[in-house]
Amino acid sequence: MSPPTTTSRRLLLSEREVSRHRTADSCWVLRGSRVYDVTAFLRLHPGGEALIAGRAGTDVGRVMEGPPHGHSGNAWRWMEQYYIGELDRTGCTHTAQTLRERRTMEKEDGDRQKATEEREEEQEEEVSPFNLCSSMDLDKDLVDWRKPLAWQVGYLGEKYDAWVHQPVDQPIRLFGNSFLEANTKTSWYWVPVFWLPIIFYFSWYCFTTLAQETTRLSLTPDFSIPVHKYSFPLLFALGWFLWSFIEYSIHRFIFHMKPPANNYYLITLHFLLHGQHHKSPFDGSRLVFPPGLASILMGCLYLAVRGVLPGVLGDCVFVGALCGYVVYDVIHYYLHYGSPKRGSYLYSMKALHVKHHFEHQRAGFGITTTFWDQPFNTTIPDDKF
Repeated sequence: MSPPTTTSRRLLLSEREVSRHRTADSCWVLRGSRVYDVTAFLRLHPGGEALIAGRAGTDVGRVMEGPPHGHSGNAWRWMEQYYIGELDRTGCTHTAQTLRERRTMEKEDGDRQKATEEREEEQEEEVSPFNLCSSMDLDKDLVDWRKPLAWQVGYLGEKYDAWVHQPVDQPIRLFGNSFLEANTKTSWYWVPVFWLPIIFYFSWYCFTTLAQETTRLSLTPDFSIPVHKYSFPLLFALGWFLWSFIEYSIHRFIFHMKPPANNYYLITLHFLLHGQHHKSPFDGSRLVFPPGLASILMGCLYLAVRGVLPGVLGDCVFVGALCGYVVYDVIHYYLHYGSPKRGSYLYSMKALHVKHHFEHQRAGFGITTTFWDQPFNTTIPDDKF
């Protein structure tokens, strides 16, 4: 897919000015004559900071088109938000006086534009108390970002699926009610803070109970075998493995269900569960499950496991699954905001997960592992960055 273009009026920048921005603190790149300030994207780039930083000040258009890795239409659209101006190849010899005059004019234009934006913001705030996001072109974006989105998306109908899979770098407000809205957001560190004490307690309880050597697994009404305390790591690992399948299944069959275009409620439910994450993939407050919602899921899992394996055996498997969930949530956050070392396992998982968001939304459902993607034929091609 060819990259989109915009026609907005921007600043003319000389080659000398572009050449001054080749560091991690200020990184500019080119595509043709278009100049982009990608400093904010360095840490988020799935190929790592070095790949962009090494091409600072140069034209990255051909590299993005590939091979080896051709970027998706969503990636091209995402890049446009960093567009800052046009390269003036004929303006390299401006005199200092010309530059000062131009900067004075730019400052005056900027001051006037800022004053206009402030007036517009004041007017918008009078109209809506939910104006917490940047103004959007409603004709192109289909929803009013100045209002809560939860009750708008259901009306998109057949346009919803395409809309939700075109990511934007915008904060999302789901609900007008502040209490409801606050409960949809969670900082990543609350996941280990909330769950690790429970994991430690269950692990201690399971091991000490098995150490009493009174636990037996009944195979038939007349035959049972003792369960040794050193079986705990094996049962724990079994629970972790079980979680990896649950992780895959929930992501594929629930989070990526395609709601019927005529069903307002299923579209809304999908957006609340996962659609909002695909629409705004770098909203750091919605990358992990709120503990309250996760507690419901873990409670159902606990009852299911105890229904199959009685007593402490079920507890051992459950605590392994719970630990797998915590690792999953923390890794998911890291895949969005971390910068793993090139060639590492997490580096490859980050690359695959970002491609899942921007290009392969119907594949790559494993977050911590690609194990289940392989037998179910949902693997993402491993293009090299």
